[in-house]
Amino acid sequence: MRNVQFLTGFALLILASSLASAFDPSPLQDICVAIDEPKNAVFVNGKFCKDPKLARPGDFFLSGLDKPGNTANRLGFSVKNANVEQIPGLNTLGISAVRIDYAPSGQNPPHTHPRATEILTVLEGTLYVGFVTSNQLNNTLVAKVLKKGDVFVFPIGLIHFQFNIGKTNAVAIAALSSQNPGVITIANSVFGANPPINPDFLAKAFQLDVDVVKDLEAKF
Repeated sequence: MRNVQFLTGFALLILASSLASAFDPSPLQDICVAIDEPKNAVFVNGKFCKDPKLARPGDFFLSGLDKPGNTANRLGFSVKNANVEQIPGLNTLGISAVRIDYAPSGQNPPHTHPRATEILTVLEGTLYVGFVTSNQLNNTLVAKVLKKGDVFVFPIGLIHFQFNIGKTNAVAIAALSSQNPGVITIANSVFGANPPINPDFLAKAFQLDVDVVKDLEAKF
């Protein structure tokens, strides 16, 4: 009887452990709508895989991150991606990188990566960087001035930014914990949504005059 109780308890423990360790796969794209008929399916969560026997060195290679990006734009920054779109061999590996160039006073405006934590290293220049915690932590700003060789982490999903406060160009390299981190630039998403979000709603949400909101929507 005692052995039966032991085996029953052990079985329940194993079952509980297996349930506790179960998890859904991390999303690798914005949306992946379920479909009942497989023949109508187009996408998988990520990319389809090549036969491993057909893999070539070029599948794992990208050149050009040594070359500066064009910062001649209204924000004065440029991003060069090294994710699964540029390096097919990154598929399923959960990592990617970017090079970011900043003109003097250039900025990578407030944005978020819905699928990745980011670790940024400054190669040249001086950047003011930071992220904002969630509502539960009172939207606290965590910010710091970075110089050449400094490293800073932006936790997954949190709004963050970088601003070149130096008088010369700045360069940074960042690694992200997803093959396809995604990016949501806050101003573009809110004021540049297509179709537009009702300006009366945004005016109340941001405590702005509705004409100001309409002006902002026209800019994005």
